[in-house]
Amino acid sequence: AWVAPLEGGEQRLEGFDAAKAQAQVAEVWRGKLDQVRFEVPPAGQALIDTLRTSTAHMLVSRIGPRLQPGTRSYARSWIRDGAMISEGLLRMGRDEVVRDYVEFYAPYQFANGMVPCCVDDRGSDPVPENDSHGELIFNIAELYRFNGDKRFLAKMWPHVVGAYDYMEKLRLSERTAANRALNPAFYGMMPASISHEGYSAKPMHSYWDSFWALRGYKDAVEVAQWLGKDADANRFARSRDQFREDLYASLQEAVKLHGIDFLPGAAELGDFDATSTTIALAPGGEQGRLPKALLDNTFERYWREFASRRDGTREWKDYTPYEWRTVAAFVRLGWRERAWEAVQFFFDDRAPQPWNQWAEVVSRTPRKPFFVGDLPHAWVGSDFVRSALDMFAYTREIDDSIVLAAGIPAEWLEGQGIAIHGLNTPQGKLGYSLSRNGGKVSLRVDAGTGLPEGGLVFPWPYATKPGKAAINGKAVNWDNGQIRIRSLPAELSIEVP
Repeated sequence: AWVAPLEGGEQRLEGFDAAKAQAQVAEVWRGKLDQVRFEVPPAGQALIDTLRTSTAHMLVSRIGPRLQPGTRSYARSWIRDGAMISEGLLRMGRDEVVRDYVEFYAPYQFANGMVPCCVDDRGSDPVPENDSHGELIFNIAELYRFNGDKRFLAKMWPHVVGAYDYMEKLRLSERTAANRALNPAFYGMMPASISHEGYSAKPMHSYWDSFWALRGYKDAVEVAQWLGKDADANRFARSRDQFREDLYASLQEAVKLHGIDFLPGAAELGDFDATSTTIALAPGGEQGRLPKALLDNTFERYWREFASRRDGTREWKDYTPYEWRTVAAFVRLGWRERAWEAVQFFFDDRAPQPWNQWAEVVSRTPRKPFFVGDLPHAWVGSDFVRSALDMFAYTREIDDSIVLAAGIPAEWLEGQGIAIHGLNTPQGKLGYSLSRNGGKVSLRVDAGTGLPEGGLVFPWPYATKPGKAAINGKAVNWDNGQIRIRSLPAELSIEVP
């Protein structure tokens, strides 16, 4: 074997067993990436392979404990990237990486509670980006949901309180009669900032910021409850409820002001930005509360524009694969076929395809010079990982349930079907197998699967009406095309008409 150092000449290593070393490294990576196990038909193998690769990219893009979106253009740690990368790593079983990250990032919080948008070797960046405060709270809360480490949660409590207090200062500064007179859509929102890259030229009252703030308020309440701080939990809950009320009123004011029929990106602009609006669904958890017509219209419009781009009926120059988030939105909206069509389109833009990775920017003319960002881009990778996992199982906040296989193409169920084992959730490990043989669909939930309060929900995967269903041989009723499993062991059997 030969060693080629970055400086100096190459060296020959006597007695070095390259094959053995490669096998050892491969075994290390299997230990990191195979904690969640999948069984899919050949049509789904690329999805699973890329899920593992993207998880690896999130890990290797780190500098020490610092989660980063990239290693070249973006060799800094943004809390928004870190929070969403963290969610993917937690679900894939890497909570120790997330703990190290939170422990690294939280002390960079400013004395007034402001959470820096990003941190690098120079320290905290003071540029105000008003999504960051909610993102740190979410990161802390999400880690506890998965690892249950109350001692570490208590250590992080001052950072939660600091971020909450700073968000209170921000929202109350906008909750004035003068601001309402200026633009009622500004009232009570997070102040204008440039956290959304589309608003870097001029700060805007971004709903990206405000939905992240709402996520932070909700999680601050839960952190206080977990730590037995009832007075703080009640105080935080009052702020949460008032902020949510103001946020939903702001959305309606912006819709009216701009004469639109979708959820806008910023109050000033009434702009269409479905990729950012996804944050209201995941990890925002506001499905079931958002105005349904506006929500549906937002993603119906996105789908029309997506389809025309895919089908070549409109011109386009480039896009960012942050659009992977729309797959998770489609899954939540019950658009199974659309979710898979989007997956297939985005998969064509891996660069290069066998490497299972995306750049931050995809160009229609990749042979012409253009801004790539980083390749691979770990934040894009996290959007893919979270959406791919959502296809198998996602948490639905409104009824505290886990929805199973809502994004799996119905064709995958034939014969051996699919299975997932060891998926990490706040309730513990989750696993199931799902298949169709002839006129029968069978779902078997793994023993030891953790159940949320609202149980497991299985939506009917076919366009036809579902047939009779039974759990463990006992007949159960359909509820709006769904079966709910509230206890284990459970074997669900469904007749296909």
